[in-house]
Amino acid sequence: MTQSAREELGDTDAPVEDQVVQAFDTIVDEGAQRLHRSWREVLTTGLAGGLEVATGVVALLATYAATGSHLLAGLAFSIGFIALMLAKSELFTEGFLVPVTAVVAGRASTGQLAKLWAGTLVANLVGGWLVMWLVVHGLPELGATAVESGRTFVEAPLDLQAVCLALLAGAFITLMTRMQHGADSEAGKLAAAVAGAFLLAGLVLFHSILDSLIIFGAIHHGAPYGYGEWLAWFWYTTLLNVVGGLVVVTFLRLVRSKELIERERSAAGA
Repeated sequence: MTQSAREELGDTDAPVEDQVVQAFDTIVDEGAQRLHRSWREVLTTGLAGGLEVATGVVALLATYAATGSHLLAGLAFSIGFIALMLAKSELFTEGFLVPVTAVVAGRASTGQLAKLWAGTLVANLVGGWLVMWLVVHGLPELGATAVESGRTFVEAPLDLQAVCLALLAGAFITLMTRMQHGADSEAGKLAAAVAGAFLLAGLVLFHSILDSLIIFGAIHHGAPYGYGEWLAWFWYTTLLNVVGGLVVVTFLRLVRSKELIERERSAAGA
């Protein structure tokens, strides 16, 4: 085979592009590592994730209070995603593409996936709740902004618009995860974090963790709504975030990587 032909076909014998193969291997390896964590590691990593994403919520509220612009507030919220990326913490809604691919590839079990999801979700909420308590009592002027912003979610009816907003949130953050794994540099990963934050917070999509932290801040400030109203919004938003992340993005990636998954399952003896 001539050099030009080899360059045309790529460096591997896999039936898809070299970059897809490399990204797939990275995703499977990372997913397997995350899924084999102990409960202690899952909870502490998720708790740290809640603390770190709360930094973005603080920036979002401060920017919205000063400018009244959701788009600028969305850009400010990117601080939270950048903190998550650099600190290697865990956000519940970032756990769709990578861990699921590892399970499908036979490198982990569905029970381990359930442990990761449940532990991370609860720990994110606890960490975020704590930080928002500190924020509202340390920066009380942001409490009123949280009350105003929180109304958008707790007063939203469960209609077609709410369903679409939650589905889009799950799809966009999963796409952000895929973009970060496909980036060749830290600058590319940072750009993906900023883009994801802009879409989620700037367009006021329904995101189970981000928006819960806003609602928690509002409740700490004495909002005319409470945890019952939050839970009535939270359950369907979380479910639809999962559906959006799995069906809209993850499923398509798995279909594209069908041959690679079969290769991995064969190697794993699954």
